[in-house]
Amino acid sequence: MNAVKHPIKRSFVFFLIPDFTMIAFATALDPLRSANRMLGYEAYRWRLASIDGKPVRASNGVECAVNTSLEEERKKMAGPDRPNMAIVCSGINVERYHNKSAFAWLREEYNRGVAVGGLCTGAHILAAAGLLSNKRCAIHWENLPGFSEAFPKANVFADLFEVDQNVYTCAGGTAALDMMLKLIGDDFDESLVNRVCEQVLTDRVRSPTDRQRLPLRARLGVQNSKVLTIIELMEANLAEPLSLIEIADHVDLSRRQIERLFRTEMGRSPARYYLEIRLDRARHLLIQSSLPVVEVAVACGFVSASHFSKCYRELYARSPQQERVDRKQLLAA
Repeated sequence: MNAVKHPIKRSFVFFLIPDFTMIAFATALDPLRSANRMLGYEAYRWRLASIDGKPVRASNGVECAVNTSLEEERKKMAGPDRPNMAIVCSGINVERYHNKSAFAWLREEYNRGVAVGGLCTGAHILAAAGLLSNKRCAIHWENLPGFSEAFPKANVFADLFEVDQNVYTCAGGTAALDMMLKLIGDDFDESLVNRVCEQVLTDRVRSPTDRQRLPLRARLGVQNSKVLTIIELMEANLAEPLSLIEIADHVDLSRRQIERLFRTEMGRSPARYYLEIRLDRARHLLIQSSLPVVEVAVACGFVSASHFSKCYRELYARSPQQERVDRKQLLAA
């Protein structure tokens, strides 16, 4: 008897960018391998690509060999080896990546009906290629401030992953596993997803809207619910900071009570804490975006660049301009 031929469900191209995040790449690819093993046939097929077909170094220093270059991928577009999905794998320093050939290839794939995806900071590459205008997307929380400023037309969320029609993005880390498990569930059923979960030792598929970061209670080691609510208010209002009176009205406390709570729980005044989280946001923008310093200041709630620079220097012992110089020198080393 002839063996039963099972159709390929999906074929993938994983496009590796220098300094890509290995954990996101591995947790995206390995569920596909596990699904094939559980099914007993090759439902999923993949290959790895780089701009020139040469190995690519991940952010952890491991070099990964690839199967194809983008030139070879272009030749496959019109043939039987055209992929169903092209996934960008990137990581740190993504804001430095500007390759018109890669952007054009992604647009060509998308325009031919190929789904596109981004792992970790891959949404940055997709947005730079012009593929995320008015699209929901997810990116690693650390890169979200700079991404939002650089690509205001993209609807970015601090979610684990987002699927908007033919565009798949995830925040990296183990969120890639959740996104791929959802894809496998869409192609097959919950039974296969559960079997893959058992293989990779995870007990559930997280919801796309599950939080990326630890809850404030765990992250800060603070138990007081009023303090946590106030900090959430502060983090949600960085560009236009709330006054202490407005915060007091939100949480039904007096200014004096809030002052005492913060001195006890956080070891500083609420005004000082608010300033520090605004400056932390500013530092991320300085490192991850090319926004002028004055625009960074405005985005973080400062009325003047001079006041912003003074506060920044007091906290970090260097000016915003020097922060950028130091970053460039570190990257060039």
